Amino acid sequence: MKKPEILILGDGGWGTTLAILLSKKGFKVSLWGAFAGYSKYLDKKRVNTKFLPKIKIPKDIIITHDLDSVLCSAGLIILAVPSQYLRSVLKKVKRLDYPRKAIYLSVTKGIEIGSLKRMSEVICEELGNIKFAVLSGPTIAHEVASGIPTTAVVASKNKAIREYLQGIFISDRFRLYTNDDVIGVELGGSFKNIIAIACGISDGLGFGTNTKAALLSRGLAEMSRLGEAMGARSSTFSGISGLGDLVTTCISPYSRNRFVGEQIGKGMSVHQIKNRMQMPACRQAGIAEGLPTAKSAYNLSLKYKVQMPIVREVYNVIYKNKSPLGAVKDLMGRAKREE
Repeated sequence: MKKPEILILGDGGWGTTLAILLSKKGFKVSLWGAFAGYSKYLDKKRVNTKFLPKIKIPKDIIITHDLDSVLCSAGLIILAVPSQYLRSVLKKVKRLDYPRKAIYLSVTKGIEIGSLKRMSEVICEELGNIKFAVLSGPTIAHEVASGIPTTAVVASKNKAIREYLQGIFISDRFRLYTNDDVIGVELGGSFKNIIAIACGISDGLGFGTNTKAALLSRGLAEMSRLGEAMGARSSTFSGISGLGDLVTTCISPYSRNRFVGEQIGKGMSVHQIKNRMQMPACRQAGIAEGLPTAKSAYNLSLKYKVQMPIVREVYNVIYKNKSPLGAVKDLMGRAKREE
């Protein structure tokens, strides 16, 4: 079968990592960035100093800001832009002569604020009846780009699509499993960022492994409850895109969301933390998806009438200026119940 041309929309750490991974497998890859100046910089420097420092970008990867020049020939389009900007990028795609027969793969983890839609829902709403899939899992970009063994999951209702994508991505250091539970895979990759913020707050407050274990286990229970209410299988949350991604994001020193929580626990404001994450020296540079997802998940819990105390307290700390210690007190003081 002829190899498809691959277009990756989003030149952050994960988009760049996937471009490198696929280029090394012999695919023709284009990497599109939203900002012309940074695309030009990447094309010249061949190192994504802001999001993926010290990792060389192969010369044969096309880096561009000109979407029209690379869109129409792509057979696989990977969407790697932050969740709250995905719709605006898709509107740009829709204005052009975009390929209707291409496969669209979302690797973005998040829920759209306002609409409370998953990324695959946003994609289909904007582009119509297209072939799509989602990819998620414990995939710290720097580790994948460095060749550290990693597993992930690709989900689609269409068996042929998910097996086709499995063949494209799988390598001796990147193992991809398949799943037909699109909702569960997307939600696991989104909700775990909120629990990672909670674990970071615990770290910032100086708490220990007992606390983190409690947050991980009870956080997973919350993720599963809401996921089931939204139509996902509970078993998906015990897999790679649920528990696997949750553990990684809650303990990795490269995790943006854990970092955000840690700084909150140490007394910094969210505004201060965002500014710090824009500094080149910060190895967690970029957008922490757990910040907007905390608001979306909290509203989803209200919509589906699902109890999510950890998510609620993270939301209160971020958006209602509640003190982290006050959130801990209220979590520990809840009414007695069975596990």
